Amino acid sequence: MPVLEQPLAETRVMLHPVRWQTFEILLGDLGAHRGTRLAYCEEMLEIMTPLGEHEHNNRFIDDLIRAIADEKNLNIKKMGSLTLKRDDLQKGVEPDSCYYLQNEPQVRGKQNINLNIDPPPDLVLEIDITSGSLNKLPIYGALGVPEVWRYDGEDLTVWVRQASEKYDRATHSLAFPDVEIAAIPQFVRQSLIDGETATLREFRRWIMSV
Repeated sequence: MPVLEQPLAETRVMLHPVRWQTFEILLGDLGAHRGTRLAYCEEMLEIMTPLGEHEHNNRFIDDLIRAIADEKNLNIKKMGSLTLKRDDLQKGVEPDSCYYLQNEPQVRGKQNINLNIDPPPDLVLEIDITSGSLNKLPIYGALGVPEVWRYDGEDLTVWVRQASEKYDRATHSLAFPDVEIAAIPQFVRQSLIDGETATLREFRRWIMSV
């Protein structure tokens, strides 16, 4: 009996060794208006192209994060897949989505972020469904990102940065400490049944009750 393969949620190309200068040239040549996302760490370059499942999960969880901030009356600055890099560290990454919350007042009026002078995002969202991706936690740790959410198509896990620049898995979010983050995947699945608008309305009611 033939084995049916699950469709990919993203495609990834890994290249090694690659110089930091090559990574920067690629960023410039490819420009900002593209579907691919790049990551670089220790001469390893990942080029990721998101496909349908990846982008649906990213966009809908992004909607849920916005809804939490709205219902909790928190100012939020949404920076999407902003390129986060430090030349002195030779590390760079483009998250699926990233957000300023605690540090939002410091970057409120800025259209461009420079991590040499600006704080990193307070929260990063990574969709990682297809196996074989570059481990980006060491990059985020070096860049100083306090919190990373990782969604694998089933579970959403919270990773909190420690003083050692490494991450520990946490049960509660730094950004939204009173929200049960583990409950979010059920709303992602529900959106495929009831539709995104109806599910988002129900999610907002749930957030107001917690």
